[in-house]
Amino acid sequence: MGRLCIPIVETTAGKALSAIKEVNRWADLIELRVDYLRGVKLSLLLENQQKPFIVTNRRKEEGGKYRGEERKRLVVLQEAIDLGADYIDVELATEISWVQSSIRKKKETQVILSFHDFQGTPSLKELRRLLNQMIRLGADVVKIVPFARSWEDNLSILSLIPLAKEKKQKIVAFCMGEKGKISRIFSPFLGAAWTYASLSQSKVSAPGQLTVRELRMIWEKMR
Repeated sequence: MGRLCIPIVETTAGKALSAIKEVNRWADLIELRVDYLRGVKLSLLLENQQKPFIVTNRRKEEGGKYRGEERKRLVVLQEAIDLGADYIDVELATEISWVQSSIRKKKETQVILSFHDFQGTPSLKELRRLLNQMIRLGADVVKIVPFARSWEDNLSILSLIPLAKEKKQKIVAFCMGEKGKISRIFSPFLGAAWTYASLSQSKVSAPGQLTVRELRMIWEKMR
């Protein structure tokens, strides 16, 4: 069975706390999508956590809800580091000096360096270039998630996983979209650090995301 990360996509701290309690029994990790929240209360949400937390403040350009000043977006991620969050997710497109600084000064927090493409899947050459670039920057976990326009796109993205393993690099890699669901299912079996699944169909955080129940049912049938 693969490792599961469940995103919390609630709009208030109260709803987020209730959702966290609910997903604790399913998740190996919990992604706190603070870009969905109206008013961020990280210290409250990170209290008494039972599972590792990923704090994500996703830019609208990469499928998130954050539309404010970039400086304020990064302040939230820095607060997550200061509070000792297990992981922060930082887009590769973020100002490079901030990325490098956060990696150098991350304390106990691990940095997930992420790349998303909602238009399609880059060529295999470009995917490998992205992987190598993120490794050079010192990411603890590389996350590369494009959109599948064809079934073959799944083969391209999944091929990065054994390549990352050879380089002793933790990676999360799969495709979004209806045709990308198969890569979400198989990526942990190839060695990806985890895959994402929603608590319900109404709580998906990206196109093609399966629910926890759907994914576990598929995995059980594969055993």
